[in-house]
Amino acid sequence: MSMWSILRRKLATQPSSSSSAFVFGRSTSTRGYSTTKVKEALLLGRGSKIVGNVGRNSFLGCPVSSKPLREAVSFFQRDSPIHVQNRSFSSDNGDLVDAVVPFMGESITDGTLATFLKKPGDRVEIDEPIAQIETDKVTIDVASPEAGVIQQLVAKEGETVEPGTKIAVISKSGEGVSESHVAPSEDVPSQAASKPSAGKKKEDKEKPKKETSLPKPKAETSPPKPKAPSPPPPKASATEPQLPPKERERRVPMTRLRKRVATRLKDSQNTFAMLTTFNEVDMTNLMKLRSEYKDAFVEKHGVKLGLMSGFIKGAVSGLQNQPIVNAVIDGDDIIYRDYIDISIAVGTPKGLVVPVLRNADKMNFAEIEKAINTLAKKANDGSISIDEMAGGSFTISNGGVYGSLLSTPIINPPQSAILGMHSIVNRPMVVGGEIVSRPMMYIALTYDHRLIDGREAVFFLRRIKDVVEDPRRLLLDI
Repeated sequence: MSMWSILRRKLATQPSSSSSAFVFGRSTSTRGYSTTKVKEALLLGRGSKIVGNVGRNSFLGCPVSSKPLREAVSFFQRDSPIHVQNRSFSSDNGDLVDAVVPFMGESITDGTLATFLKKPGDRVEIDEPIAQIETDKVTIDVASPEAGVIQQLVAKEGETVEPGTKIAVISKSGEGVSESHVAPSEDVPSQAASKPSAGKKKEDKEKPKKETSLPKPKAETSPPKPKAPSPPPPKASATEPQLPPKERERRVPMTRLRKRVATRLKDSQNTFAMLTTFNEVDMTNLMKLRSEYKDAFVEKHGVKLGLMSGFIKGAVSGLQNQPIVNAVIDGDDIIYRDYIDISIAVGTPKGLVVPVLRNADKMNFAEIEKAINTLAKKANDGSISIDEMAGGSFTISNGGVYGSLLSTPIINPPQSAILGMHSIVNRPMVVGGEIVSRPMMYIALTYDHRLIDGREAVFFLRRIKDVVEDPRRLLLDI
């Protein structure tokens, strides 16, 4: 039975002495009656209402009683089987906005909520970061969709979240946010529970005092007993290792980025037949070139001239002369790449990231230096995107900036080789039959021996050595 049928039946059973009747919908008129159209509101539950036109029929101008209206209202409030769910006023007006995890990239399906940058009660502006999501490759910020006040943090730090997951609720007006939201709600019961526990501790302390005070006279009357000699401490066995206590150890969970790096490096060792070959480079001419033109270079291009651009140009020349180093194995086939995208390994406080320098073979020294500075800054700030690290056909790792003298780098899958640069050290070298001091650097090439033979690897390193030691070769293409 519909709601309106119930109401009509309820009103039809009113006493005949009542001088009013209700007609819903269009106003009506009958002979001898005058009809007025009045807008009435029937309340349903809390905060919701249905507004309708109710025709009040009066007989020759007699006053209309409001009793049937009051009974209709009370009927809806008490006897109606309809339950209307309502939300808070601010939510109905669109005051509350959800902050959700954004899209993180094609190959990333979830991440770990690393930390909240804001807490409940803090004011945030639009697009201001409120949390950080750690993924296998990069750290992504969750930005505030609107300006307002953090009302509630829905997710917890350390949880695995997916794109679209709600992590916080923001109130645009700041209403309904009190100081109690700043502290976790669990603190209140814990404080309340601590009071009785403190009282129990007091009682426990007082009880032993009373009990120990009673048997004092007995203790005085009893004869003193001679003290037994304490046994000597057991001697530690020489074969048992003395381990440090557990209190001096800290257990910290690995970040998703560190887990991903560990997995990829181990997969590289399990997949590739890796072999490393070395050579040394005399840095005299490249360092002299940089010192002579560094001021003019900065004045024209707005960026400093570094040594990295010289090695990238040398690697590009080596890859063009030995295309097999730029290739990769795919099943039973070899894929030769006609482009050169060089990945540059950058160590950050959060882990190792490898941004890619696209089309390095078409860039000059200034374009390379600008691109390196931009990518390195983004990597350290954590603002580098997934697209800026995707792909790459060859990797260069410069451990020399940390003081590394020699190392054997690990291939970055699915590439086939990686070049390792090291620190520059002045060593005695024989030049023209004389012993002179020269700035020298060891370079290493780790390659997949399934695809690249030692001959190609040595030729590749020799080409880098020739270009770095005499940059004029790049101009003459020899």
